[in-house]
Amino acid sequence: MRRSRCAILFQTAEHRSTPLNSTYQHLARLLHDRDPRLIGGVAAGIVVLAAAIWLLVYLRRPSAEEIERRRREQLARTGRITDGVILDARTLTGEDSISPTPEVLVYSYRLAGVTYNCAQDVSHLPDQVAGFRIDQPVQLRYDPRNPGNSILVSESWTGLWQNRN
Repeated sequence: MRRSRCAILFQTAEHRSTPLNSTYQHLARLLHDRDPRLIGGVAAGIVVLAAAIWLLVYLRRPSAEEIERRRREQLARTGRITDGVILDARTLTGEDSISPTPEVLVYSYRLAGVTYNCAQDVSHLPDQVAGFRIDQPVQLRYDPRNPGNSILVSESWTGLWQNRN
């Protein structure tokens, strides 16, 4: 009787010793004479430790607001300054804003022949945007490595010409 080549390869692959199989066999020999309660306790301890580490890492992760605040402060410290103009003021829902402290400012600037149209959520900075005007020339800060990353205002800097009347 003649066997097919696939059957012979499959049969010989089952009998080969792989590092993973030898690890399982070694682990089975180690645990064979151990108390099951001790093994369960160690496994539960490992699970609790892993959960505690995961929670610690997860809870220390900065929120989206904190990431945005850090971005604004980084640009306020190290960004280059250029001229731009405010095009529009909107609410977060996208409607036109007639409020003296809008939630979103839409602005435009030009660098190296490229025009950038951007918007900044300024709802967390109402004191910094009070007294703005549409079509007002402004200064803004941008990242020279990524010119689309820019700000009009931050907690420590503003490019708006404030109307203090």
